[in-house]
Amino acid sequence: MSEVRPEALVAAAPAEALVPAVPAHGAALALIHAACFPPEGRWGLDAMALQLELPGAFGWIAEAGGMVLARTVADEAEILTLAVAPAMRRRGLAGRLLDRAMATARARGAAIMLLEVGVANAPAQALYAGRGFLPVGRRRGYYAGGEDALILRASLPEVPPCG
Repeated sequence: MSEVRPEALVAAAPAEALVPAVPAHGAALALIHAACFPPEGRWGLDAMALQLELPGAFGWIAEAGGMVLARTVADEAEILTLAVAPAMRRRGLAGRLLDRAMATARARGAAIMLLEVGVANAPAQALYAGRGFLPVGRRRGYYAGGEDALILRASLPEVPPCG
């Protein structure tokens, strides 16, 4: 496969824009994911499209090279994956993606959000802690390389009524 820069994938949108991810974005999502995860943990084109076709699933993608996939079921939401291309890290994109996913989940009726994060992924843990996520469990050997995952949970704030 030829080298494609994840930050050049959603060229129709302004660099700062987050656009709703749809199954047609599967290739772009897979390229961003591949830039962020080891080979054994990468999701391919089919996995991305299938995730977005799940009931309650939604996602956001940024031209700059970031993406988040999540889903809601009843009053709970789950982050399925969140990735920002290495060249775009430490610029607030992950926080914007997470904030948008949390707001979308809340608008869809979710009161809480869950996710898993690697025990060694301190930057992601700091991001999540800053958004109110707290550890509620641990999955031993959860990731393909054998790393444990922390299960984190956050309450989603009420959206104030307009007007």
